[in-house]
Amino acid sequence: MSTIRFQALREASNRKVIFFEEANRKSNIFGSNVFNEKAMKQYLTSDAFKAVQGAIESGTKIDRKLADYIAMGMKEWALSKGVTHYTHWFQPLTGTTAEKHDAFFETSFDGSDPVEKFGGAQLVQQEPDASSFPNGGIRNTFEARGYTAWDPTSPAFIYGTTLCIPTVFISYTGEALDNKIPLLRALAAMDEAATEVCRYFDKNVKKVTATLGWEQEYFLIDKALAHSRPDLMMTGRTLLGHTSAKGQQLDDHYFGSIPTRALTYMRDLEQECMLLGIPVKTRHNEVAPNQFELAPIFEETNLAVDHNSLLMDIMQKVAERHDFKVLLHEKPFKGVNGSGKHNNWSLATDTGVNLLSPSKTPMSNLQFLTFFINTIKAVNDYEELLRASIATASNDHRLGANEAPPAIISVFIGEQLTKVLAELESVTRGKLSPEEKTDLKLNVVGKIPEVILDNTDRNRTSPFAFTGNKFEFRAVGSSANCSNAMTTLNTIVAKQLRDFKVEVDALIESKAMKKDDAIFNVLREYIKVSKNILFEGDGYSEAWEKEAKKRGLSNFKTTPEALKAKASKRALDLFSELGIMNHKEMEARYEIELEEYTKKIQIESRVLGDISKNHVIPTAIRYQNTLIENVKGLKDIFGNEFESIAKEQIGLIKEISFHIEGINAKVEEMRNERKKANALTDAHKMAEAYCNKVKPYFEIIRNHCDKLELLVDNELWTLTKYRELLFTK
Repeated sequence: MSTIRFQALREASNRKVIFFEEANRKSNIFGSNVFNEKAMKQYLTSDAFKAVQGAIESGTKIDRKLADYIAMGMKEWALSKGVTHYTHWFQPLTGTTAEKHDAFFETSFDGSDPVEKFGGAQLVQQEPDASSFPNGGIRNTFEARGYTAWDPTSPAFIYGTTLCIPTVFISYTGEALDNKIPLLRALAAMDEAATEVCRYFDKNVKKVTATLGWEQEYFLIDKALAHSRPDLMMTGRTLLGHTSAKGQQLDDHYFGSIPTRALTYMRDLEQECMLLGIPVKTRHNEVAPNQFELAPIFEETNLAVDHNSLLMDIMQKVAERHDFKVLLHEKPFKGVNGSGKHNNWSLATDTGVNLLSPSKTPMSNLQFLTFFINTIKAVNDYEELLRASIATASNDHRLGANEAPPAIISVFIGEQLTKVLAELESVTRGKLSPEEKTDLKLNVVGKIPEVILDNTDRNRTSPFAFTGNKFEFRAVGSSANCSNAMTTLNTIVAKQLRDFKVEVDALIESKAMKKDDAIFNVLREYIKVSKNILFEGDGYSEAWEKEAKKRGLSNFKTTPEALKAKASKRALDLFSELGIMNHKEMEARYEIELEEYTKKIQIESRVLGDISKNHVIPTAIRYQNTLIENVKGLKDIFGNEFESIAKEQIGLIKEISFHIEGINAKVEEMRNERKKANALTDAHKMAEAYCNKVKPYFEIIRNHCDKLELLVDNELWTLTKYRELLFTK
């Protein structure tokens, strides 16, 4: 079996850089495979174009007759680019994307008159077989019908020879079965709430858009090496493997010169992104060996989420061309940094203002402070829910591992803005005196741009940090669909802005306060009650864990613990009140996420048992037999003296036996715990059993296997080692 490892190493070492010809200018090809505004103007009638624009900008319904014209134009555009099939591209609750391809080609009843056909009915709605997608008990198998419905706010695109139409996915009874519907509802709630608050400052604001800029981290491993590791192929991470003598301790990979093969892959990937209108801009080496990052320009959140979901699929396809395997798992290798997907979030008005960016005027800065403080208050009030939004089996490995944010949600705003909030906290209750108001506006609010200038350095241990003109939610996992975190964040901030508007209006009406006085009074109270969530120090320290506990902040280190927040009455009522998800949809997602956690730990347990017993132990025994033959030979030569001469070999034989016995015993114990867990019928209890009873065996078994890796002859070891996976370029 070791021949597979060495064959993979030879194959990887002999790789040639794949020839790739890059387009002259990215701007010339950007969005050329997207049915964007330029394409619509060319292929649609003016009425059809206006209908699509109306749906995008104000959510107006598209008439079925106009849908036929839109479908006709979309088909002609697609056919002009060599497209043969179309698909409704959607995001079921698997966390990935889904598609079923249908040909444009059709014939008449008798098989004659072949034609390319695509009408409004096919564009607007389809009925995929939905019985095998996770549904959390929303429907029975015999009621399995699910419908995909066109989302005109995210443009159709071409990948390969297929026209992909972004859609939502709903059940026969109308419940959301995907990640997109709740996100769209949350964004609509945010638009409505934020627009109302904006009108305190600018009556011309008609729309507020939540924006997102994600930063995608990933590992690139040679395809042959990845295929030689069953754990990588089955689970996305290495379940065993001794750390390499050299890892990331020299910091020589971070921002270093990008390896040639990796750079060629990146250039190819970026060109695919340009064609699909994904505005990727930044690429660089990350901290761990063979770890990289790419990031785009900010976009509207729904489109940004679609683009990230599409990107994760494209990354794998482009990697195949370059003989790479992309690892998106949050922790594929022990001992080096894992991967995250920082979600940079802000709010923008249709008048061109970033609501989280300070300005030069006191009025604009009061608007900034309003949205800034309301966001902090929302995170303070719903930190458990925000933690639950990024809870997965794979992200558990990363959070709190001194390489990523801790499992405790806190907000970092920097020393200078902390001082600004302290000033605002001392505002007089009730009406402000003219002198106080002038001083506040000129010396506190008015000077915010100067205060935060060159003061946007990020506390890398903070899970939710203000970085100058946006908040960066750093705890999102690299393999995650951004929609879960973005749905939760936009929902809690929308709720907070609604409450803020009610409180300010009440002060204006009941106490005859001026608008600014009322706003300052409410913000002052928010600052007071939100202090617990603000933290400027080292989030990795034990002192912070103790301090966070005193403050009453949650510290859920595992997914089963964290997900409880989603099932709470408070969470159910929140999402229901804002029309994001009803109780049934929320409870279904809770069940699905618990089940996903359980299945992932179950799969890892089985794979670990298989590898340790069918790869590690046989290899160890093979080497042990060699040692035994060596000791026998020494005994034949040296007689009674052999024990002192063969002391080291005998010690090795005993040590190998100890680790073999440890693996066998612990794998059997783990299997028994798995059987007990599988017998449970309650989803949460089963997830807890896998978390607390099955998973603890992983590290024990791994430790025995990793010790054997150091003892056994390198020529016999069957599994590709860390030094080979991480340093083969």
